[in-house]
Amino acid sequence: MSHEPKTRPPEPVRFEPRGPLSGTLTPPADKSISHRAAIIGAIAEGPTRVLNFLDSDDTRSSLSAVANLGAMLNPEPRDFMPDEFTIEGVGPGGPRSLGRIDVGNAGTLMRLLPGWIAGYEGGLWRMNGDASIRKRPVDRIADPLRLMGAEIEVTDGRFPPIRIDGRRLHGIEYELPVASAQVKSCLLIAGLQAEGPTTVIEPLATRDHTEVMLEAAGAKIERGQGRVTVWPSPDLKLDEVEVPADISSAAFFMVAASIVPGSEVVLDRIGINPTRTGILSILERMGADIEVEPQAGGEPGQGGEPIGRITVRSAGLRGTSVEGAEVPLAIDELPLVALAACFAKGETVIADAEELKRKESDRIAVVVDALSGLGAEIEATADGMKINGTGMLRGGIVNSHGDHRIAMLGAIAGIASREGVGVVGMDASSVSYPGFESDLRRLS
Repeated sequence: MSHEPKTRPPEPVRFEPRGPLSGTLTPPADKSISHRAAIIGAIAEGPTRVLNFLDSDDTRSSLSAVANLGAMLNPEPRDFMPDEFTIEGVGPGGPRSLGRIDVGNAGTLMRLLPGWIAGYEGGLWRMNGDASIRKRPVDRIADPLRLMGAEIEVTDGRFPPIRIDGRRLHGIEYELPVASAQVKSCLLIAGLQAEGPTTVIEPLATRDHTEVMLEAAGAKIERGQGRVTVWPSPDLKLDEVEVPADISSAAFFMVAASIVPGSEVVLDRIGINPTRTGILSILERMGADIEVEPQAGGEPGQGGEPIGRITVRSAGLRGTSVEGAEVPLAIDELPLVALAACFAKGETVIADAEELKRKESDRIAVVVDALSGLGAEIEATADGMKINGTGMLRGGIVNSHGDHRIAMLGAIAGIASREGVGVVGMDASSVSYPGFESDLRRLS
């Protein structure tokens, strides 16, 4: 008989119903752009000045990875991220040729970094991460990289760890089976040192942060009619990147302000790249009261990303349909659309979103389970979900399943519910938004 002490499950963090949300807030820096600043800054020759880099578990994994590959960080981030730092890139000489790379929980890093290192002959790398990352498929990058001449081994044909033996690459024309900015970005980065042009054909438009930043660094890129082509560009120089605030993080407060009566929230310095603003279009179609005011920024020398101020006031919402080309423009925010739909009148249908099953958790199953447990009328479909808006949520318990966006979804559901919500695994929010709880308290 075992006498080992039993591990108690973590206590839920409670989020009680609250009155109107009010105030001005600048959410953390954009996670997607921060990852790309680290990787492209490391590829480029000479120093890249980085402003407003996101300080999170995932993005620190990116900085650690590029440092292990030979990039120099000054000052080197330790207990906290400095307001600005420089990345001294390795340039045409390429990365260090041997090493183990720990990506932690960073799926973007796991899928983008192989594009850089796969094309350097003589190199040998092994990429791995935490238990969650080892469940996330990487065959979608491995298969096209092999077509370019890469030698990559993955586990069970699909999953990390990944072993990469550097080989000379050649350009290809590749049609994505599923719209994915991460796969597209991996192949464009691989194309920088391949022989001949590399073209990626997208079934639907996806976020274009990689193209924007590569163009700012001097890469030759041609875009149009669902095609993106990159030519070999070994001599990149990325002088400066200002990372805007993350619209995916801001979206939690957009939905909160929309569904908590009497609220008015101003979100400052938000990235408003058109390939990321699907959540704005969806909420406005649902009847949300949203104003967007462009702000200074977005110059090519600053990474080229447009920035704006977003004001959101509470409003009565109505159901809508989200499908097709709109899905990739709001893929990370679709769980929040489901939450908003609970407080709307009528039915909301989310379709063509099977990609949600391949995130940090199966976000179709987990969202449906979480919201139905709070009293929502919601059901899963093969590629999305259907929600019958009742105008309220009762409350209860939400398990984040280690997914940062589900943890924060539970918190927003709690402040808008009748009885409050306890979130199990709230610490998962540190992956993208370490200060989320304190920012939510500030607005309350």
